[in-house]
Amino acid sequence: MTPAEYVQMKAFARIDGAMLSVMWVASFACYVVGLANPMFTMVAFVLMVITPFFVCKRLGKFRDEGRGGIISMGRGWAYSIFVFFYASILMALAQYVYFAYIDQGYLMLVFSQSLSTPEMQQMLEQAGLQKTMQEGLESMAAMRPIDYALNVLTVNIMAGIVLGLPIGALMQRRQPNVLNK
Repeated sequence: MTPAEYVQMKAFARIDGAMLSVMWVASFACYVVGLANPMFTMVAFVLMVITPFFVCKRLGKFRDEGRGGIISMGRGWAYSIFVFFYASILMALAQYVYFAYIDQGYLMLVFSQSLSTPEMQQMLEQAGLQKTMQEGLESMAAMRPIDYALNVLTVNIMAGIVLGLPIGALMQRRQPNVLNK
């Protein structure tokens, strides 16, 4: 890969990563709203599930417009990793802002309320998970906004590395598709 091709790939990936981060932030917002209105939880789930399909679509666009219809599996994997990396940075920033300035303990309140219902208490007791869940809540309460953001950053980058392999393999093309021209 030449330096110019590397710069081109990163430029496309930055744009696609920004679009993916908008989708992820919308998903997170729907999740938070979905704690009070379950319909939004489904929207959040759908937005998360379509992530690899979105990256496939954008990789196909990069392959066809930026690479002349040809891309190797390795370059497709690298592109996918860059897209996830840029999206992860923006998502982590958005989550930091949410937990530092907007949340004010809302998620912890909702989680603790849902765990304190009689049905949930009975279920946790039967499963022997009451102490584990209490420790988990205490651990979450002790986390700082930057801890949440760094956790999300790490998980999303790792997801990009793992999901990038099948995406790169699926979208590779050794010869340009003459039917699309």
